[in-house]
Amino acid sequence: MLRPSRLGRARVARLGAQGVVLALVAGGTTAFAVLHTSVTVDVDGTPVQVTAFGTTVGDVLDDAGIEAGPRDLVAPALDARVGDGGEIVVRHGREVTFEVDGEQRTVWTTALTVGEAMADLGTRGDGAQVSASRSAALGRDVLRVSTRKAVQVTVDDRVVDSVTTARTVRDVLQEAGVVLAEGDQVSVPLDDAVVDGLTVAVTRAVHATTTVVEELPFTETVVQDPTLLEGRRVVQTQGRAGERRTTYAVSTVGGVEVSRTVLAEVLVGEPVEQVVHVGTKPAPVAPPPAPARSGSSGSAGSAGSSAPISVDPGSAQAIARDMLLARGWGDDQFSCLVKLWKKESGWRVDAANPRSSAYGIPQALPGSKMASAGADWRTNPATQITWGLGYIAGRYGTPCGAWSHSQAKHWY
Repeated sequence: MLRPSRLGRARVARLGAQGVVLALVAGGTTAFAVLHTSVTVDVDGTPVQVTAFGTTVGDVLDDAGIEAGPRDLVAPALDARVGDGGEIVVRHGREVTFEVDGEQRTVWTTALTVGEAMADLGTRGDGAQVSASRSAALGRDVLRVSTRKAVQVTVDDRVVDSVTTARTVRDVLQEAGVVLAEGDQVSVPLDDAVVDGLTVAVTRAVHATTTVVEELPFTETVVQDPTLLEGRRVVQTQGRAGERRTTYAVSTVGGVEVSRTVLAEVLVGEPVEQVVHVGTKPAPVAPPPAPARSGSSGSAGSAGSSAPISVDPGSAQAIARDMLLARGWGDDQFSCLVKLWKKESGWRVDAANPRSSAYGIPQALPGSKMASAGADWRTNPATQITWGLGYIAGRYGTPCGAWSHSQAKHWY
């Protein structure tokens, strides 16, 4: 480039030299004309008129204060002769950073425009996309270059093959006319640089609504009732589960749920609390049987078929009889009950059927059913009898009805 201070000194020196020549060689105009050269120097695209002494390009540039380093371009060459009216081109080299398909590299170039600098890339620059206009002056900014690459896009059950100079995956999708909706997933990050042979898969999100019905369990309150026999359980208010319906907006991608948002929630029915009365009244103790009367005829004791059945005080049968009478059944029903449960369990609290898992005096199947009458269903005869009488009443109406079924079907 031109240096004004040096150019001024050159002119002063030139004038002094001219005076010496005039003084020493009077009329030697021919020699002066040979040494004095006027040329046009194109410095990085800017023409400059230079008048200097010398016969070579190097002499003229040096006399004009125009530097040319080893990375600079000078035409003609520095040792070439130059005549008056000639032209010299000087292009100073500079470092330019290219980012080619996401990879940076720095090169030296004497180019003046972006297009000329792209020529330094060789065949890689052919047809490539560059971040600045090719006709623009070359500056110091990084030039981002995207070369031609083969890519494949899979979307909506179709495959799109193309050759592109797009820089990012986002640009590739735009070129392919792919519009992404909320929730759609792309196999490659959108801002990734495109490489040759890249495959991009777009998986669409599916949006739908679904309603879930949820059962709300009811609570239970237990009331100790002294009017009921100990172990007896009576439901005063039947509990009822509530119901809640919730509508969701659900998004799935590739069949996998990725989000769920509540749209609406409706309480269809509130749960109803169940109230249960549990007896605390001690079971009555049956009186001891009366001694048999002596007489000449043994038929007197068996004359009344309706006489109460004798049971051992405090036994399971005694408890069952009191509970049965409390339900309004007579001794005829008790007689049926005695035969029924004698057949089923022998009136044993711990009677267990190894083949069917039936358990207890009434042979509940499974035995855990009796938990509805009390937590001590495994060992308490009153709990087992309470459940058994309730089961008979609900299914057969009376113990004799259950006994008739047992005789016909061998089970009840």
